[in-house]
Amino acid sequence: MADTVLYEVSDGLATITLNRPEAMNALNVAAKVALRDAVRAAADDGAVRAVLLTAAGERAFCVGQDLKEHIGLLTADRETGSGETMSTVREHYNPIVRALAGMAKPVVAGVNGVAAGAGFGFALAADYRVVADTAAFNTSFAGVALTADSGISWTLPRVVGPGRAADLLLFPRNITAREAYELGVAHRVVPAGELRAEAEKVARALAEGPTVAYAAIKEATAFGLSHSLEETLEKEDELQTRAGSSEDHAIAVRAFVDKERPRYLGR
Repeated sequence: MADTVLYEVSDGLATITLNRPEAMNALNVAAKVALRDAVRAAADDGAVRAVLLTAAGERAFCVGQDLKEHIGLLTADRETGSGETMSTVREHYNPIVRALAGMAKPVVAGVNGVAAGAGFGFALAADYRVVADTAAFNTSFAGVALTADSGISWTLPRVVGPGRAADLLLFPRNITAREAYELGVAHRVVPAGELRAEAEKVARALAEGPTVAYAAIKEATAFGLSHSLEETLEKEDELQTRAGSSEDHAIAVRAFVDKERPRYLGR
């Protein structure tokens, strides 16, 4: 991976770190490519049982598109008439969000600072968000005359409701960590100095858990958001059969009967 994104796997946990703190972890082309490749690598690696997505520095998790680079690309587009700049949604943002939200393992976002635009979108694509008390969220898109991308038009209304989502998208503003918790955007808010340790603690607990069951939970909840009750009941039956045939289920039942702590294998 490029040094704009750091990637490490240890004891079943893949840690992906956005590493442009001097630019508030803004997404230039190199960072987007590296992040896309890292997320895909984590999704495809059978040894990875959970993912922690976080960022270097204290000021920002990710402020979205690197506008300094972006303006140069837009100028080149106008000169050539290519219109290639906005293909970044198709080539980078969409694959990143699909991999985060769709991988068959839990993803934790450790939000250390400002998460704006696509940075907000990536955090929402995670399954669980641990947030520093100094962090903030901002949709930001309308502020630069753009519409939502990075999945926010799908994730944000489902987290905060369509009315609040419309307000936050049409009138971008900073959402404090406390308000993010009240809205359901943040699952845990911790002192900034404890963010990395707490996020890693949560992610490692998930990496040691029943991976097949976690994958089924992700699939079931995503399915239920867009299907009828009857269809969802059928999906639950399918997924419970899958989880019930896993080695981890047998381990969990045996440990419960023996009054021991289960040691899951992730299969």
